[in-house]
Amino acid sequence: MRLETALLPLISLTLASSIPLSHTTTTTNDADHDGVAYRIPTVHESAVLARRILDLEKIGTLSTIFPNAHSAENRPSNVGGSPIGLPDYYANCEPDTGNPTILELPIATSFKNVQAGSNISLSLRWHAPYRHWYSVASVPRFNLVGYLEELTDEEIKDKSIAACFVKKHPDAAAWLPGNRIHVSKWVRFVVQEIYWIGGFGDRAYIGWIPLEDWQSVTLEEIEKARLPGEGTGWGLWTSWLGLGGDKEQETLEL
Repeated sequence: MRLETALLPLISLTLASSIPLSHTTTTTNDADHDGVAYRIPTVHESAVLARRILDLEKIGTLSTIFPNAHSAENRPSNVGGSPIGLPDYYANCEPDTGNPTILELPIATSFKNVQAGSNISLSLRWHAPYRHWYSVASVPRFNLVGYLEELTDEEIKDKSIAACFVKKHPDAAAWLPGNRIHVSKWVRFVVQEIYWIGGFGDRAYIGWIPLEDWQSVTLEEIEKARLPGEGTGWGLWTSWLGLGGDKEQETLEL
């Protein structure tokens, strides 16, 4: 077993809250913790990071509520009204709106619940590159509340939805509308509310992001933003382990 693998749990527990973290979208520091200065990102800066996660990630968790009864399925009688969260594919095929694109298979549980009247939300989190060791509690995650809306044939063609989606999910080519296995259709997740957890509360914004901030984020802002692990350095971790690395790198970029 490699040394860094063996020490990973120890690192996560002992260092996650003690290593100074800097945020590339911030320029000044207002708070001070143990002699280290921080500034909590603004709501709009957090919206930019959320939109970058939406662009870079491709799998989220759809949360819905089981109906009290379902004639087409033999479900336990006591699950009515209970929530269920299931992973599903999505793609950012309408980047100008921030509304994720989903390939809906009506046979799937999440979409059955929606058809039965359930609300729906989509949860995403940033998966930092494997070469960077971050506590999950320190990296951004957020929840989108909204509803599903079927795309028109014109929208599907004009926005090249199929090509966009398959670029993110090559295996989804077998499930595109018109396949011989299951009925499927293109829908957009229309975002109405955004709840954001940027990381540890002493250095990240936690709370609601107004829809106007979510929608006003520009493609230029998304391209310039950087998430945990997108920086070039991880010298502090390797230095602590005695494994070498860039000794000049004293902070991990957020």
